[in-house]
Amino acid sequence: METTTYARRLTLMDAALIVVGGIIGGGIFLNPGIAAQRTDSGLVLLALWVGGGLLTLIGCLCYAELGARRPEAGGSYVYLREAFGKLAGFLFGWTMLLVIYSGSAAAVATIFGSYATNVFGLSPTLVKPLAVGALVFVTGLNLFGIRFGAQVQNVFAILKLTAIAVLVVTGLAFAGAGTTQAMTPSPEHLAGSLAGALLPVLFAFSGFSYLNNLAGEVRDPQRTLPRALILGMLVVIAAYVLTNYAYLAVLGHDGLATSQAPAADVMSRVFGGAGAKLIAIGIAISTLGFCNITLVAGARVLQVMGDDGLFFASVAKLHPRYRTPNIALMALSVWAIVLVLVANYGQLLDFATFGDWAAYAVTIATLFWYRRHSAGRPAFVTPAYPLLPLTFLAVVIAVVVAYAWDKPASAAVVCAVVLAGLPVYAVWRRLFSKVAR
Repeated sequence: METTTYARRLTLMDAALIVVGGIIGGGIFLNPGIAAQRTDSGLVLLALWVGGGLLTLIGCLCYAELGARRPEAGGSYVYLREAFGKLAGFLFGWTMLLVIYSGSAAAVATIFGSYATNVFGLSPTLVKPLAVGALVFVTGLNLFGIRFGAQVQNVFAILKLTAIAVLVVTGLAFAGAGTTQAMTPSPEHLAGSLAGALLPVLFAFSGFSYLNNLAGEVRDPQRTLPRALILGMLVVIAAYVLTNYAYLAVLGHDGLATSQAPAADVMSRVFGGAGAKLIAIGIAISTLGFCNITLVAGARVLQVMGDDGLFFASVAKLHPRYRTPNIALMALSVWAIVLVLVANYGQLLDFATFGDWAAYAVTIATLFWYRRHSAGRPAFVTPAYPLLPLTFLAVVIAVVVAYAWDKPASAAVVCAVVLAGLPVYAVWRRLFSKVAR
């Protein structure tokens, strides 16, 4: 019987827009105000966004080499399994399912529900039902093949970039281009620790690794993956820096630091209530796109785990016609829906972001193993090795530690989930002989 495999149908443009869609969710519309509260001037704030972007670009360069070395579905799970063993791969997949990807999708779906109720004047009690509906909707879109799903994702990505372009043009052309308040120091907001200020910035850059999970469906992956990661990341950096400058030009550093919804505040100053509703629609579309790619990427990890015998065999199956891991996709979506119903946005965001960046650090550590144990030179290698990977690891570890210090309860929950995976893995090994010792 012929085995169904993934179809390589994603082009460079598809892949680059997946990178954009996996990063730009709701963070750029919310987190700049938090970052402004922890800095003392617009200049420092912009420097943080540039620095956060460059750090994430380093992460993309490292993932580009990993993807060129192993251009197959599964991403971080595959790298950890090969470098550190099946237990490490299982713990990543276990945490990805229970906290990281599911929590990210649930949190951003909740943002969708909040903005949708605001735009249409609906009761706040409908936030969770709308969030659930959003997850069901994007899951359904991806049951019919990666080509169709990619086309929908492209539309989401282009619409969210359009929303950002409208916001930037509004801020710079109509409400403050050439003003000096953008860089004016703010004595009311004294700078805190660099790590504390960098936290909301880095969290807005989360999701850059999703494309690697889909490597098995990318055309000419050794060449396409690195190009898409770099191109997509540069687009995101430009969008984020310009958006923050637009916020500062209109609101000033003090105004941004006190704003709960800076994008809506900028648009309402120029276009009134209609402008605020327009950007709310753009944010809702942006969140849908993020949920879409998060679930799609996570499903590939579950599928590969199932194929390895580290998860239920049913999730390893690909649809014979569409060649998509539909059972894995629905399983991840169902758990994300459960999280929407039982947790609030703040809890979801804390759990997902701590686990996400900790996973990035561990995954990029596998690059050192591959350099030592793999023969031959891949199509792409990380420049300035080992300086760039070490820089990424040092900064991310510092940020993760600072986050754990700031939110010990959230960090403890994630660590507990990881540790709970140890006995689960042990039981699984006894029950299913396919898991290699």
